Amino acid sequence: MAVPRQLPNAITIVRILCAPVFLWLLLADAGTDGPARWWAAALFIVAIASDGIDGHIARKNDIVTDLGKLLDPIADKVLTGCAFVGLSILAELPWWVTVIVLIREIGITVYRLVVAGSHVLAAAWMGKLKTVAQAVALSFALLPLAGIVGDWVVWVNIVTMWIAVLLTVASGIDFVVSEIRGARRSSTGGTPA
Repeated sequence: MAVPRQLPNAITIVRILCAPVFLWLLLADAGTDGPARWWAAALFIVAIASDGIDGHIARKNDIVTDLGKLLDPIADKVLTGCAFVGLSILAELPWWVTVIVLIREIGITVYRLVVAGSHVLAAAWMGKLKTVAQAVALSFALLPLAGIVGDWVVWVNIVTMWIAVLLTVASGIDFVVSEIRGARRSSTGGTPA
């Protein structure tokens, strides 16, 4: 049975639509670790996991589209951005972490949209690694596990969040350097090495 060509993009769009619902659930709980917090964490985890599902479906069925290449990283950034902002509003994550992440994410997203007319930039391996690190760190931050398994989970969250922030900065630098190199090759008419 053939997979509908737009199924991966539909999954991506659903992920974008989940972001405001997730943020509402997170803030509705007001940091009390009640049912809304658990629902917010569960929705985030399911939505961010769908990133792998839509990509797998598209590659397996050879239905990768330019729209998908453009929307997929935007969906990730909207979802993780809502999580960073929500955690900072609840004073569970320092605002400087959120600001660093948002500057990188918004800057690269705007650049992708600006150059979309000439070429579509798919996510690079370091950007994908950054997204996985952010997903893991945010999942630990969102799940109110300390009361269940103990305070050691707080240290796990701190370590995973530092890894996510460092990979966010490193992947941003890698992206900028790659684009500068690509622009230089284009302007000189050279081919990639």
